[in-house]
Amino acid sequence: IIHHLYLNSAPQEVFQAISTPEGLDQWWTKGSQGRPEIGSIYELDFDGVHWQAQVTQLVHLQEFEFTMTRCDDDWLDTLIRFELSTHKEGTNLKFSHLGWPQANDHYHGSNHCWGLYLRIMRRFIEHGEAVPYADRLLV
Repeated sequence: IIHHLYLNSAPQEVFQAISTPEGLDQWWTKGSQGRPEIGSIYELDFDGVHWQAQVTQLVHLQEFEFTMTRCDDDWLDTLIRFELSTHKEGTNLKFSHLGWPQANDHYHGSNHCWGLYLRIMRRFIEHGEAVPYADRLLV
C-alpha cells in the first residue's frame, strides 16, 4: 500500500502528527502510548482492540517507521512507513504499508482505510480539524 500526498504544513508539524501518541490519536488511534525512539514499543488502542508496533526507523523530520508486532495476522511484521521531504512551503509525504502476505480482502480494505485516515491527518495538520474516533471511517 503506497500513498503520496502534499501537506501545506512544515515537516515539524507532520512529523509530530505521525510519530507521537498525541499526534496519532488525532487521526488514527483512539489512544496510544510510546516514544518516538528506535526500539520503542507503541501501544495502539483502536477502541478496545489493542495492538503493538515497534519503532524500527527514525530520522527526525524525514522518516518514521513502525513494525507491527501484535495485531491481526495479515498485519503481523508489516511495516508502516512515513517518508517526508520539504516541498516549497510544505511537506511531501510518502506513506507505505509494506510486507502484506497477500492482496486479500483485508489488504484492499486497509488500502481504502489508509486513504481515509491520511485525509483526516491532512485536515488535522492543515486546519486543526478534529474528527471523533467513532466517525473517522465515515468521513
